[in-house]
Order: sequence, then C-alpha cells, then structure tokens
Amino acid sequence: MARQWAGARPHRLWRSYCDLLHTRLCQRWLPPTPVERALKTDLFDEAGAGAGLCPVLATRARTVVGIDVSSLTLRRARERHAIQAVGADVRRLPFADRSFDLVLSNSTLDHFASLDDVAAALAELRRVLRTGGHLVLTLDNLANPAVALRNALPLALLTRLRLVPYYMGATCGPRRLALLAQQAGLVPLEVGTLMHCPRLPAVLLSQALDRFGSERLNAVFLGSLMWWESLARWPSRYRTGYFLTLKAIRGQPPAPAASESGQRIDVLDAGESAEVRSPRRAQ
Repeated sequence: MARQWAGARPHRLWRSYCDLLHTRLCQRWLPPTPVERALKTDLFDEAGAGAGLCPVLATRARTVVGIDVSSLTLRRARERHAIQAVGADVRRLPFADRSFDLVLSNSTLDHFASLDDVAAALAELRRVLRTGGHLVLTLDNLANPAVALRNALPLALLTRLRLVPYYMGATCGPRRLALLAQQAGLVPLEVGTLMHCPRLPAVLLSQALDRFGSERLNAVFLGSLMWWESLARWPSRYRTGYFLTLKAIRGQPPAPAASESGQRIDVLDAGESAEVRSPRRAQ
C-alpha cells in the first residue's frame, strides 16, 4: 500500500480534509503547554498520503517520534518531516516504560483483525505513557450503520467495487472503546465523534475535484465538508460519525465497568453487539 500511494498519490483533496479534521481535534485536545516527547502511531499520511499531523505535533512537543511497519513509509516520512521515525508494531513497542508525555493515534488501531489486537495496542500505549500523560485516539465507529455494513461485507467485494482502498479491520462502538481503554489502565476523559459528511459521495466528488477543480472550488468544498461537523453536537452523533474519538490519560487501573469509573463519558451503545467482526478476507 505504501508503494502504491507513493507512486499514484490518490485522494489528495480527501486526505487534506482528513488532515484538517484531525488537526482541529488535536488543537482542542492536546495539552496547550508543549511537552517533552510525543509519539505518533503510524506515518502513512506523513509519508505522502497527505500533509499529516507532524506540523501540529511539533507545536505541542519538543521531540516527535513516529512508528510504522513499512520501511518505505519511514524513509519518506524522514524526508518530509523533522521526526524520529522508528520501525515498530504498535502492539510491541520498542520503547521503555513511561517514555512519552503524549500519544496520538489517528485511525491506526482499526486495521487489525480482532479487538484482542486493539486491546494489546492500548496496553502498550498505556505502558509507554508517563503517569498523567495524554492519549488522543481515533478509530472507525461501528455504531455508524455505514461502517457496520462495510465491516459485514467481504473484503474482496469491497475492493473490487473500489469502496475501500486497503484492509479495514475490527472496530467497536463508543461504550466498548471506553471499556477497552479502562481495561488497559487508561482513564477515559472524553469520547466523541469525527467526520459526519456523507462519506462515499464526498470521496467521489473529491476525486473529481482532484482532476478538474480549481483552488477556490476546492476550498469551498472543504468548507462544506467541515459544516457537517456540527452534527457532532447532536444526540445522533454516534449514528452519523465515521470515527470515534477518545481522550484519555494514564492512571491507576480503574473499575472494570465504564459506569463505575466516575468519569463523565457520554456514550451510546447504538449499533454495538457482543461480537465484532472484521471484514471477511478473500478466500
């Protein structure tokens, strides 16, 4: 995938929109005072798929470390940004305990085959966070009917129809996410949603604008997509948001149930089931 996107550079306008969404989230949720060390859990955007989030991280941390499993992605990220790029799997991080003041994980953990992998990654992220350190995370929202339908369909069909550009893994809804974070020893402070525009039409239109749009038209298009984010304040936000957002800190292991943690987390079990499946792979 890294080789494919490095050559074709598809979805430029769409990736700009994704960067803008996550940048605004970071501006709201990252600590305002710069910290010493920050970790980013993949470098796909920073390597060329988009501008990435290193610019905003550089304003909030003196040292930014990024990890990825692709050597090509690591090399390209080093060429574009002043970061320490390390080859690593987020489930087995090569860092000492309490190495980072801040961890940013945007749509990294939703590409694993099972929620056990997500839980393992959260445990590792908690391990490398200093006490009181912040985690800001986004991942696919299973409570959104479009995401639930996508994850129920065979991956071969989705790729043949060009509805997904890469493997989409297991994910969950808001209550399960808060519970997974607590079980990992994190203290959830806030759970929310991101990306409320009608995604498939927006992606198709952004591809057309990549070819034929002007700078002014593209700016109008991005502004219209951002308007949909007002839905994040509606009671139906977990139905319309394509991503869940989590803000958490490292603390002592909390009580096992989300309702017993004492934290004010407004989440809805919309669309969540006990069994969460990843898309079926082609046979």
